[in-house]
Amino acid sequence: MSYTLSTTLDRPYDDSVAAVRDALADQGFGVLTEIDLKATLKKKLDVDVAPHVILGACRPELARQALEIDAAIGTVLPCNVTVRALDDATTVVEAFDPDAMTQLAGDALSDVAADARQRLSAALDALGGRRG
Repeated sequence: MSYTLSTTLDRPYDDSVAAVRDALADQGFGVLTEIDLKATLKKKLDVDVAPHVILGACRPELARQALEIDAAIGTVLPCNVTVRALDDATTVVEAFDPDAMTQLAGDALSDVAADARQRLSAALDALGGRRG
């Protein structure tokens, strides 16, 4: 089983990051955290990598439902969505597939995972890329 949902965009990195934020917001997700991997790896290891960001996306109602079923599921919240540049004109957007949570916590989370998966898939589809 794959553990990500993905799409490839024919857009520059900065445009893609803005579009991902908008698409997530349209599906009711807020971005709680942002990790700039390019800057972090440069600072900590003095290595250069392509632009790459991890956005910690959360839809509070889904998070509440999941936590009521299994409080330990908080270890995989928020839903991570990454945007990474392949080149100057192409980016890949990947999201953790909420269905993978059911493998961790069992079928009790299947309804919450299905809702989150549908919303994340809709956000990726709204970007108009090539789904992977």
